[in-house]
Amino acid sequence: MLKTKNLVKIFRSDEIETTALNNVNLEIAEGEFVAIMGPSGCGKSTLLNILGLLDNPSSGEIYFNQADVSKFSERNRTKLRKANVGFVFQSFNLIDELSVYENIELPLLYLKVNSSERKKKVTEVLEYMQIGHRRKHFPQQLSGGQQQRVAVARAVVSNPKLILADEPTGNLDSVNGDDVMNLLTKLNNNGTTIVMVTHSPSDAEKAHRIVQLFDGYIVTENIKKG
Repeated sequence: MLKTKNLVKIFRSDEIETTALNNVNLEIAEGEFVAIMGPSGCGKSTLLNILGLLDNPSSGEIYFNQADVSKFSERNRTKLRKANVGFVFQSFNLIDELSVYENIELPLLYLKVNSSERKKKVTEVLEYMQIGHRRKHFPQQLSGGQQQRVAVARAVVSNPKLILADEPTGNLDSVNGDDVMNLLTKLNNNGTTIVMVTHSPSDAEKAHRIVQLFDGYIVTENIKKG
């Protein structure tokens, strides 16, 4: 599904040049659950943003379903991203002025899904995530665990082929963190490809493969047995 070839990302300012990613070669198969680990500043989130077509590499190539998207126009990248990728962030990124239902509905509005189909899809995902009783609440009325459930629901409501999760349990206690990881595992078992950045060894153990980054390089890849 995803493949990077000699991926390089350099951030430049007037005085400093920082290499965030250095010749990263990575393949992610459809249906995989991959965890990306490494110390702060090693390039994990930068790699996730490039995989999600939110940022461009400085050089190298990225393939999505065998199409080289590294040279896509911004319009085509946005179109591909909306139709195929869901995002889950550590900070939830919910819109405070919108209800739970409206937050989840938002990606479908961007995709111009008709009203009756939106209602059907949002209702289904509310029940799937067991937050139907919170549909009229606003984010600030929810616990951290409930907010992350809403964020996951928003990520999956359009049935994306790929979910990118950046520290999805980072702001949660252990109980709610386990709950969110179980949801991601369930989604993966149902066929969704997941790439997750995490500092948590226990969260990473839920993945099929653990990729370790250090100073912008992939230093190890561990495939779990069984």
